Amino acid sequence: MGDYRRVSETQDKSTPETQTPSTGASAGPAGAADAPVVKPVIRAAAAKRANASVIGMIIALVVSVAAFLPIVLMNPAPKSEGYRPNVDVSAVASNAAGVAGFTPVAPETGDTFSPNYARWESGTESGVPTWEVGYLTPKESFIGLVQTAKANPTWLLQETKNAPVTGSRNAGGLDWELRDTGKGEKSMVLAHKGTTVVLTGTAQLDEFAVLADAVVKSLESNPAATVSPSAAPSS
Repeated sequence: MGDYRRVSETQDKSTPETQTPSTGASAGPAGAADAPVVKPVIRAAAAKRANASVIGMIIALVVSVAAFLPIVLMNPAPKSEGYRPNVDVSAVASNAAGVAGFTPVAPETGDTFSPNYARWESGTESGVPTWEVGYLTPKESFIGLVQTAKANPTWLLQETKNAPVTGSRNAGGLDWELRDTGKGEKSMVLAHKGTTVVLTGTAQLDEFAVLADAVVKSLESNPAATVSPSAAPSS
């Protein structure tokens, strides 16, 4: 009996000593928060190489700009009036006279009206061959001139954008038929000496009158058309 109690006491004393806490249980979020923050350290040599690369890029950019700057300065941007082609209306009109059956008008407008095209159209699609000239006006508007010896009502409506007749205007001593779309575009129409001339554009009437006066002078200096028009413009 005495031996049994001695063994039990020995076990009771040894039990608390053997139940030591696990070291792993104490590691947790608190331990992670207490860990020191490691900051990257760039060595002096690496930092020097990085700075050298940036400086090199800046120098290369400056050299490139300096190389192209003289080229830009020697080629300035075009002026606001834009490109004006050199069109000899009289020369093109003379070349077209052989196939037109009449002498196409070549209005003398000096330097005030700038022609940007002059051509003869055979009228394959419309059936109406035409002499056409485009003019830029002094106020930077546009007036297109079309002349034919084969005008018809359908063609005339197409050329005047289906605009109704709104009156007449005298230019060059002759009365021109005035048509207005009401949307900025207007037309002046004249049937004279066997041909019909249509001026159409967005210019003001005072500029129309100047060009129309020059057209009449050109018409009066030319012989009458040798081809009779199929129809005169209806008013």
